[in-house]
Amino acid sequence: MNLISRGRLMLWKESDKFLYENNKASPVVVPRVVLKDMVSRRALVMEYIDGIPILNLGDEIAQRGINPGGKIAAAAKQNILKSLTLAYGQMILKSGFFHADPHPGNILICKGSKVALLDYGQVKDLPDKLRLGYANLVLAIADRDPVRAAESYRELGIDTVSKCENEQQELLRLAETMFDTKLPPGVSMLQPFSEDSSIKKISVEAFPEELFSVLRTVHLLRGLSVGLGINYSCAEQWRPIAEEALYHAGRLKDTDLKTKSRRRHFFRRFL
Repeated sequence: MNLISRGRLMLWKESDKFLYENNKASPVVVPRVVLKDMVSRRALVMEYIDGIPILNLGDEIAQRGINPGGKIAAAAKQNILKSLTLAYGQMILKSGFFHADPHPGNILICKGSKVALLDYGQVKDLPDKLRLGYANLVLAIADRDPVRAAESYRELGIDTVSKCENEQQELLRLAETMFDTKLPPGVSMLQPFSEDSSIKKISVEAFPEELFSVLRTVHLLRGLSVGLGINYSCAEQWRPIAEEALYHAGRLKDTDLKTKSRRRHFFRRFL
């Protein structure tokens, strides 16, 4: 087995084990190695996943005669987005080790609207400092706390230069633009370079390379939410996971856990 095949096998095992250990049922299906002796220098043979590409979901719904605006379709779309959001939230915030190639071609929809996540050839391993710093930023976005957002920027090593008076508020807006999925009322697509954009008011001078994969993941979730017609905040949904990560790191106390009473009910208020 060459280094590439061995590396992919190890990455798959790590991610698969983590998701199954942290849930009664893994939020996503991860293809397994069929036979270990079928892994060679040139090939990695894995389980066949029977599903349809997520980009073909609309056509599949139409072919089955399901009302795209009805309850059945809505429930399926919610489950798809919920599963992906939960899986990525746990991987990024609890483990720091996550699937880093989240384009639609790597997402299949299986029977019962179960989601399969394919291709672990590209992953990222966030150092604890960045993982916990990002967890802190998630709480800042969920709480709309500009002071905490500014602190998180410094902790993450995101250096900025302000071109406006209300710097803290614009830093929060920039964090929402980069790291949250929720769109303002009546907006179907963000215009990051509009005249009123926070990017025009806050110049980013330094940005950790490892966070680009997190950024890409959030933007994938935002694109899927727009395509599925569900406007939601991944930061709000990730709050319990972010709190748990910070709590286990000794950075939050029991009295600080705003979602303590519903930590076991992730996504109870998905919409």
